[in-house]
Amino acid sequence: MEATSWLPEHSAALRDLRIRGMSYSQIADTINARFNTAYTRYAALSRGQRMGLGYLDRLEPSLPDLPDWPDNGPEPPPKAHPRIDHPREVRTEPRADLVRWPQVFSARLDLPELRCAEVMPRHLSLLELQSGDCRYPYGGDSEGEMMTFCGHPCRPGSSYCAPHFHLSRDAVASAKPVLSADWLRAVGAG
Repeated sequence: MEATSWLPEHSAALRDLRIRGMSYSQIADTINARFNTAYTRYAALSRGQRMGLGYLDRLEPSLPDLPDWPDNGPEPPPKAHPRIDHPREVRTEPRADLVRWPQVFSARLDLPELRCAEVMPRHLSLLELQSGDCRYPYGGDSEGEMMTFCGHPCRPGSSYCAPHFHLSRDAVASAKPVLSADWLRAVGAG
């Protein structure tokens, strides 16, 4: 997405045209013709919102007026599309494959056991890390919590120290699913 900066005369024209009751699409077209620019409807709408001109209040309805039908009276006649000779068949019952109700899961599940490395981290900040220091992160899970890094010397060819390298690439533990079949059924993935 390309950022544009509105010149003061463009903003003044936008304000004037909006006060006259033009839609943002018409405003964009008018400003583009007058100043040889390429603003989109959305750019005009966004700029108008930032200027406080509003965007939710429509000055004219976007749909044609429909007649008022009494609530207990007969159904209004269906509108025929001019290019369609016969009305489309409407399905009244929902299809079973389209409607998916959430599943209620009430069984008690044990949380998966987390693995950890047997290493005491140095808890270095990102600015304190040197080349060759382990980048395994600690913290930062909750809002405002600072994230620190292990900081021990890295294993050759890796950005982690040996214990964190093995923790992140343990073939035996990686082959075993972390979440049980009950957990997968609970979230609808199993």
